[in-house]
Amino acid sequence: MGTKNGKCSTLMFLQCLALTITVMFILIVIMLFVLVTNDRCKCHPQELVLTERRPFINKQIIPKSLHKLAVLVPFRDRFEELLIFVPYINKFLTAQQVDHNIFILNQIDGYRFNRASLINVGYLHTKNDYDYIAMHDVDLLPLNTNLSYAYPTQQPFHVAAPHLHPRYHYEKFVGGILLVNREHFGVVNGMSNKYWGWGLEDDEFFVRLRDANLNISRPENITTGTHNTFKHIHDRNHRKRDTIKCYNQREVTRKRDRQTGLHNVNYTISSIKKVTIDDSPVTILNIELICNHKLTPWCDCSEKKPDVKQIRKL
Repeated sequence: MGTKNGKCSTLMFLQCLALTITVMFILIVIMLFVLVTNDRCKCHPQELVLTERRPFINKQIIPKSLHKLAVLVPFRDRFEELLIFVPYINKFLTAQQVDHNIFILNQIDGYRFNRASLINVGYLHTKNDYDYIAMHDVDLLPLNTNLSYAYPTQQPFHVAAPHLHPRYHYEKFVGGILLVNREHFGVVNGMSNKYWGWGLEDDEFFVRLRDANLNISRPENITTGTHNTFKHIHDRNHRKRDTIKCYNQREVTRKRDRQTGLHNVNYTISSIKKVTIDDSPVTILNIELICNHKLTPWCDCSEKKPDVKQIRKL
């Protein structure tokens, strides 16, 4: 009886031990499974959130512009104004998140200054890569940050409107700063190439726009006025305007020009320079305009006596 009872006790002990080991193994497996599952749950949501946030954060830091602006600046011998203009307008446009580049259209030939032809050259040089242009004087700086340089979809937008410009207030004035999209500038065949010397090329361009049924839109709800919307940095005493009229220039340039424009502006770009002014990038096009002396002999008045009446007006 003693031996039999001893065998039973030993057997029961082994059975209990086996059961205990089995139970402990199952508990360990369950605990490990729970730990692994909890660890995955803690990591996965964090990784998902970061992935979703990254594109949103990037879009806020670097906004994506829908249109590119070419700022076209007709230029000759205005170095002091240029040093002020480039960093100023670059900062102004960057604050408005306008995707832009500045092009200085530097006339290097020996003829009289031709603002309109330079703008034609600038447009032809940039039209494949830019959606719209700003015809921009180098001596006019916008002061009011509510003046928009956004893409003009429906019609040209005159930033330097007559009711805001410090000097010119007549209704047909479209000079100073005018935004025109690529298609509209092409439709009107750009600007006239007949305007050598200062003045009237903007007035002729206004007629081109009107004939093409393109109305001019202008800033609204601007609280500043003619004295504090823009800063005009041109010194008339230091650089006098080339207002001399010679040959039959006076008569011809007061009419709508249906002969010249983008299709026949004659020029060469002798060089292209990329520079920075106070960390602001700018592209300089050194442009040689070529004059048709039969069509516009007034591109050079040095051999012709100027109009006496015009001298008296000065």
